[in-house]
Amino acid sequence: MRIRFTLLIIISLTISIQTSANFNNYFLDKTMRIDYYHIGDADFEKVVIDQIYSYGTWAGSLNNLVDKLNYGAYYTKIYDAESGKLIYSKGFDSYFKEYQIGGEAKEGKVKSFHESAIIPTPIKKIIFALDKRNKAGKLVEIFRDVIDPFDINILVDEGEDPTVEVFNSLSSGDSHIKADIAIIAEGYTQDDRDKFITDLKRFTNVFFTSEPLTSYKERFNIYGVLKPSSESGCDEPRAAVYKRTSISSTFNSMGSERYLLTEDNKTLRDIASHVPYDAIYIMVNHSRYGGGGIYNFYCTFTSDNIFSEYLMVHEFGHSFFGLADEYYTSSTAYNDFYSPEYEPSEPNITAMKDPEKIKWKHLLANGIELPTPWEKEEFDKTDFTWQKERERLNNITYDLQRNDASPEEVDRSRKDYDEKSSAREIEVQNYLSKSKYAGKVGAFEGAGYVPKGLYRSSINCIMFSRTDFFCPVCQEAMIRIIEWYSN
Repeated sequence: MRIRFTLLIIISLTISIQTSANFNNYFLDKTMRIDYYHIGDADFEKVVIDQIYSYGTWAGSLNNLVDKLNYGAYYTKIYDAESGKLIYSKGFDSYFKEYQIGGEAKEGKVKSFHESAIIPTPIKKIIFALDKRNKAGKLVEIFRDVIDPFDINILVDEGEDPTVEVFNSLSSGDSHIKADIAIIAEGYTQDDRDKFITDLKRFTNVFFTSEPLTSYKERFNIYGVLKPSSESGCDEPRAAVYKRTSISSTFNSMGSERYLLTEDNKTLRDIASHVPYDAIYIMVNHSRYGGGGIYNFYCTFTSDNIFSEYLMVHEFGHSFFGLADEYYTSSTAYNDFYSPEYEPSEPNITAMKDPEKIKWKHLLANGIELPTPWEKEEFDKTDFTWQKERERLNNITYDLQRNDASPEEVDRSRKDYDEKSSAREIEVQNYLSKSKYAGKVGAFEGAGYVPKGLYRSSINCIMFSRTDFFCPVCQEAMIRIIEWYSN
């Protein structure tokens, strides 16, 4: 079942846009990139500035400078050093945040992650600060430092890398009033150049197949950025496969076999800097199911899996639109990502402490019961069983690869997995479409990796399963973000 907003609803939905600071009074139309190290374990964190760059043009809005969305575990905040006025801010999540709630961090292993704050280049001294959201949802400052834009240590216009090639996949207009997306090639060799061009065109089209993206296509610019890798593919640690690629992406990130990320943020940002961007996709030249999305950080997806089109759209739901995962039966790389004790900042899940004040109250179906009953017990039983089978099938393939089985054997194993996974998805979609409340907005228990105490707004959505539509609550949140970048 496909859920869509009518064009009338899309047109009528507006957000209040206010100019928080006069751009020309505080900034140049250039990009400043503040690279820093985020260091710590489960109990502490430290921030150390690495390098600052100023280059190119500013891709973001000239009007919407202070982020009012209240998404993300962290906030970049820029203050005018002289007056103390907040002149720019942006919420985000990070790889470090995910590490901090994982097993190694809880065991006291200190680790360092490289991150970047992308801001318009200031014309005078600023205070660069980072806030972190505590468990109760309040933002608390954890770091601040003064940055002088005339500091001789700031690297200015280093020039382009001659090995990087840029492709304009969709050009809709001025980057200041469009959402600019950079699709970065990973695991594409020079011999794979034509494949990258084909994949770029394909996934640009895929991006706009679901509402509200279909109706807002003219609000986006999309670029492809290719720095050829030495080898095709990416690292697969469980299969003992390692490849020399442009940004060193790897499966098994955070210990999760399907989680595909990179820790080489500096190289990623160097490559992305060849185009104006508000968001980064990493398209990995691989056939395995894998991806990841971190809000206002980046997202990844593999190009050649049977579910690649779903992955591409789902992961961008995280990284650009700030949407939470609504599923809860699959294993994850961390525990306690969300707690039913506190209201999540993401717009599409809730702890629903007060049903009368549920965050999507204006979209609720008339007379719907809260919490909304659904066929959860039977779904859980079958899906938890499938998750165990999925893990078993994947382990068979890993064993074959580690033991140097023939390519034919590995391909047969992967095909067996794909066929069974596809069959399971058909079962899931049929089951959910027959629910009494299919297509209605309510509060369905099970969301955010938590089976009890957290709720999603609809029985089904691309953030819950491998379907092809966003629910009304997600669509409304997405429109808010698109308007923010493109107004």
